[in-house]
Order: sequence, then structure tokens, then C-alpha cells
Amino acid sequence: MKRTISTLVNNSSGVLNRITGLFARRHYNIESITVGVTENPSVSRMTFVVVVDTMNNIEQVLKQLHKQVDVLKVKDITDESIIARELALIKIVAFPEQRGEIAALVNTFRAQTIDIGRESMTLQVVGDHEKVEALIDLLRPYGIKELARTGETALSRSSKKVIADPNRLSLIN
Repeated sequence: MKRTISTLVNNSSGVLNRITGLFARRHYNIESITVGVTENPSVSRMTFVVVVDTMNNIEQVLKQLHKQVDVLKVKDITDESIIARELALIKIVAFPEQRGEIAALVNTFRAQTIDIGRESMTLQVVGDHEKVEALIDLLRPYGIKELARTGETALSRSSKKVIADPNRLSLIN
């Protein structure tokens, strides 16, 4: 089963290596990992999508992550309401006579053409995993020359709703 784990860590060298080593020692496959600095430059957010056999395995990983010195916060966000996105850059074979057809396909997915060459196009798509996969599948018949993906990055959705009142704004749970 796939699980999405969000981790806040100190933004220092060696942290990524130590944490991925923890997964490797337990023989858990990391399907994707994204890492980036947060609103606080001394803290980075790591988002892992891992494949585990049982819930006991994921609980063990979470306990081990909590023990790491540079880990500030760990949360399995799989079953929460989350916003998750992935980025893919896709270079495909595209001759001039195919570009209109490809452009229509790209527009349907709200993707962007970011480079055009004599016999190729490079496209950018951002969305959930299924959207990215669907576009890639539709582009395969043209011939994919290169593909680069970021992996999934995710945040929990806001738990409070803003209620608009003409006289005031209020937050409710």
C-alpha cells in the first residue's frame, strides 16, 4: 500500500541521506520524494510516497523518523484531506503537421508548451498523479524522447472555513 508522509526537518547537510538511509535499512521502497525549503529558511519539508506491506510497517517508520535528531515533525497524511501535486516535463517527437493536434491535447490538460524545436516539443504539466499519468499515456504514440518528474509534494488542506459576512469575516472549525 502507498502512504504519503510529510516531514519537517532542519535544513542542513546530510539530513536527506540519513532519512533515506532509514528507509533503505528497512527495505521500504520510496516511490517518490520531494524536498524543499519552507517559509522558514532553516526548515525543509520532505514529502515521501512509500510502499509498505502493512500499517505496522508505516507505524515503525514514523517512530524511527521521530527519533532522528534533525526531524522536527512527522505526519502520515495519506488519509487526510490533502492538496497533492506533481510536475512533469515531457519532450516528445512533434513534426510541424502534428503540433495543432498536440496543442489541443495540451490545452485539455491545462499543460503548457515550454519549448518547440524542429522535430520536438517540450511540455509541462502540473497536477495530481493521475492527471500526469493520463497525459503521458496520451503522448506515448507521438514518441517520448525524455521525461522528468518531480514526484508528489503535498500539504494538508485548511481545516477552517472563511465565512464572508458583509460586516465582518469570521473563521469557523
